[in-house]
Amino acid sequence: MTESLKRTPLYAAHVALGAKMVPFAGYEMPVQYKAGILAEHQAVRTGLGIFDVSHMGEFEITGVDRNAFVNRVTCNDISVLDTGGVQYSAILSDEGTFVDDCTVYRFEDKIMIVVNAANRAKAWDHIVEQKKGANVRLRDISDDTGLLAVQGPKANAAVAAIASFPIDDLGYYRHTTGKVAGVGCFISRTGYTGEDGFELYCRGRDTQVLWDAMLKAGALPIGLGARDSLRLEMGYALYGNDIDETITPLEAGLGWIVKLDKGAPFTGLEALKQQKLRGVTRKLVGFELTERGIPRHGYPVWADGRQVDVVRSGGQSPSLGKPIGTTFLPAAASKVGTEFEVDCRGQQVKAIVVKKPFYTAGSVRK
Repeated sequence: MTESLKRTPLYAAHVALGAKMVPFAGYEMPVQYKAGILAEHQAVRTGLGIFDVSHMGEFEITGVDRNAFVNRVTCNDISVLDTGGVQYSAILSDEGTFVDDCTVYRFEDKIMIVVNAANRAKAWDHIVEQKKGANVRLRDISDDTGLLAVQGPKANAAVAAIASFPIDDLGYYRHTTGKVAGVGCFISRTGYTGEDGFELYCRGRDTQVLWDAMLKAGALPIGLGARDSLRLEMGYALYGNDIDETITPLEAGLGWIVKLDKGAPFTGLEALKQQKLRGVTRKLVGFELTERGIPRHGYPVWADGRQVDVVRSGGQSPSLGKPIGTTFLPAAASKVGTEFEVDCRGQQVKAIVVKKPFYTAGSVRK
């Protein structure tokens, strides 16, 4: 490990639990614990898991122009959110491609945008650059904020037992403020796994108290390995794999977060209008291998005798027991049932386009 890597407030706790620590997005993060990735994956699907995601970036926007400003720097429509609402969105370039995907939280007196750790500096600079004459105050509160994700069918019961408010009343993609295990925080019913669960935001110094309380409630600590297999089974996009600065939301199947007619011009609007008129030339699809093999990130993808892309995300699905992945195919060849090939270590392995999500038996509340 290099000295330049950051550590979350729970670094010592991860080491004490025997976690394998790896560099990730500028941090030393646990990729797995003693139980192993498969056991961790299964714990979230059938019981209760807890993730340290304190490496994520959080930006706070206050001031009278905050709503109009956020509508300008994100592609979804914040005006449809009331206080307590949460929204999946994206920060885009002038070309309509991803600077980052993000989550937007609306409070009575502020807005919070949550971004990926690897894109924190880039997203911050992009947002600050667009401030111009807007009457807003921007604060990067990432280093002072702890964040835990509690996921699994047993998440509701576990959190309800130590929360100071009726957690059952919290709807999907909603947030509220209160105390959990005596710690002041705000909690949202969101997640990245397909299971019911919550994200707990608190002061960095309070993260350990929440972590210990959830472990006492029976949560298994979950590392980056199972986090990736869980999100892949749901077909959720990962920046750097499925989406990046060369890809637009329309190409990635995320057109539903792009509100071209929201009445507020946003960065990337004109480029996306033009792309929608022309039609996309490629689409992100989910696939299964129909022959023996494991589709790893970066493996070449072939269709009609030529390489068209690489595997964006891929692996063996622990829940389904089959090899799955995502890739971009030419739009005309992206329909469910279309066959193509993945080059798995020099062997052409047959694949077929399937509908996402791959896993449909999750407990997530909608």
